[in-house]
Amino acid sequence: MSNTVLTPTAVTREALRILHQKLNFVGNINRSYDDSFAQTGAKIGDSLKIRLPNQYTVRTGRAIAVQDTAETSTTLQIATQKGVDVNFTSNELTLSLDDFNKRILDPAMSVLAANIEADAFNMYKDIYNVSDEDGTAFTLLSAMKGRQILNDNLAPMDNNRTAILQTGSAVKLMDSVKALFQDSQAIKEQYKEGKIGRTAGFDFYENTLAPSHTSGTAAKTTNYVMNTSTGITSGTATLTQLSTGTDTFLVGDVITVAGVYRVHPESKAVTADLQKFVVTANSGASATELAVSPTPVTSGAKQNISVTSAGASKAIVKIAAGASEVIQGNLFFHKDAFAFATADLIMPKGLDFAAREVMDGISMRIVRQYDINNDTLPCRIDVLYGYKTIRPELAVRVHADG
Repeated sequence: MSNTVLTPTAVTREALRILHQKLNFVGNINRSYDDSFAQTGAKIGDSLKIRLPNQYTVRTGRAIAVQDTAETSTTLQIATQKGVDVNFTSNELTLSLDDFNKRILDPAMSVLAANIEADAFNMYKDIYNVSDEDGTAFTLLSAMKGRQILNDNLAPMDNNRTAILQTGSAVKLMDSVKALFQDSQAIKEQYKEGKIGRTAGFDFYENTLAPSHTSGTAAKTTNYVMNTSTGITSGTATLTQLSTGTDTFLVGDVITVAGVYRVHPESKAVTADLQKFVVTANSGASATELAVSPTPVTSGAKQNISVTSAGASKAIVKIAAGASEVIQGNLFFHKDAFAFATADLIMPKGLDFAAREVMDGISMRIVRQYDINNDTLPCRIDVLYGYKTIRPELAVRVHADG
């Protein structure tokens, strides 16, 4: 390719393309770019309201039973700005685009993507669904168990499911399915940028940034018990009436309570599965209450639990992790479990090199200005973003560390 003078727009678009290729978690969730952030005179501040699905109950019989529509929403804040700052000269802008990529854009976008990805991965702490295969090597069966949990939670089967594996799990999965591999062109094309392939209804990716979770000091069989007659208030995201325990729970720990079962999301029939709750605030020792998600609801359109045998001294069990244990961060999810949004940063005036572009829901700005004091051309590349777990029931953490 012959050398040409690269324009700010060309550089920004190429930087976005490279960034997007390297984001295999953020690249597979809902990226809700909203140009309302950029409208002069119509800015929406630093937050975006996202409407959640309405839920209704079903009538039996001829008599009408009218119910109100209770709209619910969640707020996604656009509050994090990350960027990479580099110096490049006017001469370097006369390189071919390929050369400019290799020397400047690719290493810059790699480190920026890694930091954005690692930040967004913190959403795993919102996920209460866990497939616990402690001590078992990750296999295709592990993936199918994750699939079962998503199916039970009515995750859409629409080719928008993704599995992000830690490197150790990816190796074990590839070993377990090696006999199924065929060297067709379609299969070969899937092995790019960490993408392992598609099977069991998921696109599989390997990601070195997939987070592990370190749990609190409580063992799997905790020494905490709970009175489910008085400790669960429908619509309140705090479990109370805990007693006898002395250990701690940390944000991201997952527990069950004896006698508290999950119900089918639509029919509200009681299932055979204990409802899993994720801890949303560190407990401290000798806790008497736990902040959890999902918020337990015992009746109505939003019912998610059934307390089948309410009473005192119901055991609290920790799922997947023991005392201060590190568990793997394999994450299976539907695209709409999470949202990632960017906003347009302002464009300063009077710069010799500036551009702002949007690609596939990600807005990026590049600006450069001559520093007469030091005879340099500092350049900054910025992304302003936020993220939020929107529908945690559409994701599952798959733990298999054998």
